[in-house]
Amino acid sequence: MERTKIYEELEKRRSAIKPINKRIKKLRDESVSAKAKVSLERAKLITDFYKMAPKNVSYPVLRALAFKYLMENCSLPVEDGQLIIGIRGTGPKEVPTYPEICVHTLEDLETLATRKNMPFQVDSQTRKVYEEEIIPFWQGQAMRDILFQNLPAEWKRAYEAGIWTEFMEQRAPGHTSGGGWIFKTGVLDIKKRIEEKIQQLSASDPEYFEKLEELKAMNISCDAILIYAKRYSEKLKKLSENEKDPQRKQELLEMSRICEKVPAHAPETFWEALQHYWFIHVGITYETNPWDSFTPGRLDQHVYKFYAKDIASGVLTREKAKELLQAFWLKFNNQPSVPKVKITAEESFTYNDFSKINIGGLKTDGSNAVNELSYLILEVLSEMRTLQPNTAALISDKNPDAFLLKALEALSPGFGEPPLFNYDRIVVKMLRQGKTLEDARESGVSGCVETGALGKEAYILTGYLNLPKILEITLNGGIDPGTGKRIGLETKKPQNFDELWDFFAKQLRYFIDIKMKGNDIIEALYAKYLPVPFMSLWIQDCVENAKDYNAGGARYNTQYIQFVGLGTVTDSLASIKWNIFDRKLFTYEEMLKALHNDFQGFEYMRQIFLNKTPKYGNDNDYADDIAKKLVDYIVQIVESYEPSPVRKASRRCYFLPTTVHVYFGSVTGATPDGRKAGMPVSEGISPVQGVDRKGIAAVFNSVCKCDWDKTGGALLNQRLTPDLVKEKDNLEKLGKLIRTYFRMGGHHVQFNVVSSELLREAQKKPADFEDLMVRVAGYSDYFVSLPKGLQEEIIARTEQDEL
Repeated sequence: MERTKIYEELEKRRSAIKPINKRIKKLRDESVSAKAKVSLERAKLITDFYKMAPKNVSYPVLRALAFKYLMENCSLPVEDGQLIIGIRGTGPKEVPTYPEICVHTLEDLETLATRKNMPFQVDSQTRKVYEEEIIPFWQGQAMRDILFQNLPAEWKRAYEAGIWTEFMEQRAPGHTSGGGWIFKTGVLDIKKRIEEKIQQLSASDPEYFEKLEELKAMNISCDAILIYAKRYSEKLKKLSENEKDPQRKQELLEMSRICEKVPAHAPETFWEALQHYWFIHVGITYETNPWDSFTPGRLDQHVYKFYAKDIASGVLTREKAKELLQAFWLKFNNQPSVPKVKITAEESFTYNDFSKINIGGLKTDGSNAVNELSYLILEVLSEMRTLQPNTAALISDKNPDAFLLKALEALSPGFGEPPLFNYDRIVVKMLRQGKTLEDARESGVSGCVETGALGKEAYILTGYLNLPKILEITLNGGIDPGTGKRIGLETKKPQNFDELWDFFAKQLRYFIDIKMKGNDIIEALYAKYLPVPFMSLWIQDCVENAKDYNAGGARYNTQYIQFVGLGTVTDSLASIKWNIFDRKLFTYEEMLKALHNDFQGFEYMRQIFLNKTPKYGNDNDYADDIAKKLVDYIVQIVESYEPSPVRKASRRCYFLPTTVHVYFGSVTGATPDGRKAGMPVSEGISPVQGVDRKGIAAVFNSVCKCDWDKTGGALLNQRLTPDLVKEKDNLEKLGKLIRTYFRMGGHHVQFNVVSSELLREAQKKPADFEDLMVRVAGYSDYFVSLPKGLQEEIIARTEQDEL
């Protein structure tokens, strides 16, 4: 590609950014240019509180009092010109830490400040207070320390070998979303119900004390957020007294009034609804640092009634609604993910905190849910182009083609948003898991591609599992060749493919069993030591059950394992079957020797594995049938476990990677598909990078041979050339192809629209491409901020140039 055309592609992307007015442009520029910084305030406040905390109070009450102390004493930043108030931290992109969960060492702080990619500024005062106060107080008693003190040795060995990661070692349970109920409910309504529940408790209930303490804690948490909102109301009123600009003065007074009303009472206007939600969002993310950040869920459904009523009465125009939504948009972008180090950073190496706004789908009566606000949110997404929030276009057969086309037009400039989800199959997934039809039709997605009953379910992710590594250990008789240690079951040389499959299946079950036992230990520890009474207010049935979100209070409770490397392990098994047992081109011993030597001296064999062997993603039953068999078996294993002891959570599967496929590749040796040691494994359910050579339709056909309704979600990445989506005719063709894919059972697809030439140029001249955003996994990120290995993995993905 000519250099001129490369920069034309870049300019097309930049010209798509069109904030509605000067106010939003200024706020957006400030947000995008702000550098992530560690904010000391929360760590200092939470440490001060625990030093003086009352003795002999229950853990729920202790956590509620800690939250109240934060809400009474935290800063109250007001971004100049903003229309939505509140922020987790001391200012835009000034990120708090949570030492009660993971206390960062001085070495960690140095790593955060000096690492090339995704750094956080750390000032000298923060280092000083950490060294003198935070670390001495929390070291040994943070949740991360407690977890590793209680997890069994075999769990730790597998973790250290890269068999899996653990979400809750540096972040707390979460990964859930608000539902429509949030927008119908005020804090005072919840307080009233809490008081009623306390009166209804029976002393004969064996859980009487636990329920009473949880309800007390919830009540304190209600008071805490009311204090926070009132403090803001008073501050805004004072700011208005000194404001010279008449328009801004009026805005400040109106914002003060809104903060006086919500979240104490249910919202009644569009502006109130957005502010109401945002106070709840800040409260939840201040209380703890849940995986992933809380999210408003199906925003177009939840706030449409306010929008329609305000438009009809004349108190709101479409233009003003867009301005409010764009201001709301920037609140998410000003709250990056909390600082992560070591393996947790490797598995999710991004500032993105995965707060996802859902649009489209169905109403509870099964009819089309797309409304005017769905299109307006797509416009906001198209014009803002910030790292956060994430979006999800929920596509049903009952949605108009115009909605799908608008979503494709939004992603065509190349920012990777929105991803597309098969909403009809989401409903099927939820029904299969036992949700009611109404709750299934109110469901949606959060995080990357994860489905759940929004506002009613605690669907907690436990960590990623490295399928190719388990195959590597199987091929080596239970030994991890990276360390020479036995960490798996001892197996012998297989005599045929069926025997190899049996060995691999037993090894997989062995490791999943260890992971499940660890999951239950971690779940119990968080239920006991780190309840979240404020978050519990907003997930339905926690108050009714008088149980914490972390202890099983939600209407539905699910525990997930995320499986990674499906393409790599499928192609590896296909290669062994095809080349070793069926065609007998090489002996089993020759293959092992080649793998141990990273194919040095065996390039001929490697080329056979790479280019002359059936591959998943090309509509080839030989490989695809292995993928189907593997997915079915994984589901069978995981769902065979009894519900978890504490939350009574059902056990389910996801297939998604975030950035862990790069880390997993780094700890996995050469694989029989021709992949060299240390290279990334495949991500999500996508084919191995670069092997899907027969077009998008072939990829869709391969993917749909697996039954994704048995899972909670499965991530599929595809990359398109920019020329392919320039014309409306091609977008319409792509839309029809997606419709077919979804009718065949596909769960999700997302598109990178970017040329390899542009990405290579960005690597050479990163300063010229700082705003270049690409789709990574279930999120988009700035390309030049990504580690080199992840950049190369994105470039290696097949660039589809035909529909």
